[in-house]
Amino acid sequence: MKILYYDCFAGISGDMNLGAMIDLGLDPEYLKNELDRLDVDKYELQITRDHRHGIFGTKVDVIMGKTDVHRHMSDIENIIRSSTLNDEIKELSLLIFRKIAIAEAKVHNTPVEKVHFHEVGAVDSIVDIVGAAIAMNYFKPDKIIASGIEVGGGFVKCSHGTLPVPAPATAEILKGIPVRMGTVDFEATTPTGAAIIAATVNEFTDKPFINIRKTGYGVGHKKGKIPNLLRVYLGELMEESALPEKGYTNHMIECNIDDMNPEYYEHVIEKLYEAGAVDVFLTSILMKKSRPGIKINVLCRTRDLKVIKKTLLTETTSIGIRDYEVNKTSLERKFSDIDTKWGKVRIKSSWLNGAKIHSKPEYDDCKEIARKHNISLHEVMNEINKLL
Repeated sequence: MKILYYDCFAGISGDMNLGAMIDLGLDPEYLKNELDRLDVDKYELQITRDHRHGIFGTKVDVIMGKTDVHRHMSDIENIIRSSTLNDEIKELSLLIFRKIAIAEAKVHNTPVEKVHFHEVGAVDSIVDIVGAAIAMNYFKPDKIIASGIEVGGGFVKCSHGTLPVPAPATAEILKGIPVRMGTVDFEATTPTGAAIIAATVNEFTDKPFINIRKTGYGVGHKKGKIPNLLRVYLGELMEESALPEKGYTNHMIECNIDDMNPEYYEHVIEKLYEAGAVDVFLTSILMKKSRPGIKINVLCRTRDLKVIKKTLLTETTSIGIRDYEVNKTSLERKFSDIDTKWGKVRIKSSWLNGAKIHSKPEYDDCKEIARKHNISLHEVMNEINKLL
């Protein structure tokens, strides 16, 4: 199982995350080409080598050509949804932004739609957040783990004035996530960094049991008594197995609905995924008085339980919901490449206790081959399956 492990001993910011991803192996040209799919003001992505306390890593700066405008959440959504990025990158980018929007809305007592982004609405933050989603799509980890998050101390100056560290939005985003405070006397974790963690990490532990394959360092802009670095490991989870005792706990939330316009379900599902849902599915049911209805099931992590419940109650006609803990058990997954007459294709294999159970080609790779060569997806799948 491929693991990304965030070691946030000195916090995390959007630029530190991008630096760590590039240091870990994200191709800078690939990143730039993907970011060019966004219709935003001109900027330069400056990537350099730098060090803190003698440890070298990658430092990323977004150099703006002119003063950037402030944006609302709707402006951000339009920029991302109108781009030619793939759907996975779009959805993760919007999820990260929405984590910030929900936090800002609560802190400033305003509806999410009216949140006026300042720092995080600027092009450099858009690049940091969409870049984080591009990196996740590039590495495609099976699981993301993080240490406790150092948030720093002291005060920080922003558009709202001088605020205590962690900034109120950062503290709101990190609710339910283990943090450390005061190791350094500056803002170690920004709202953008916090939102990246909140939107992507599956588990928090300071004692991961992983086989490290590669280490990346993202260099921050601060200097202090500890190195201002974000360290990210790429590796494999040790002794991973699909036995029940090796599983992990999620929450299942469900409600029954028989009086809602069916056109609303697509919108509801999108909102649930934006709120952090791991999985959403609908089931046709027969309710009292023989009325046909729909049961909505949402699988989520404990930290997203509250916002998922709120989303169901505000976005549907349900007047009550149920939730309970469920043990989720998954086969170990491994990725490899196979040579075909169309080039390399990624293969995903599932394993149980060291034995391969089944393998299949990655759908996106096959779809791209079918489109590029003007042949049917069925033909591509059949040919590749013969090689497995």
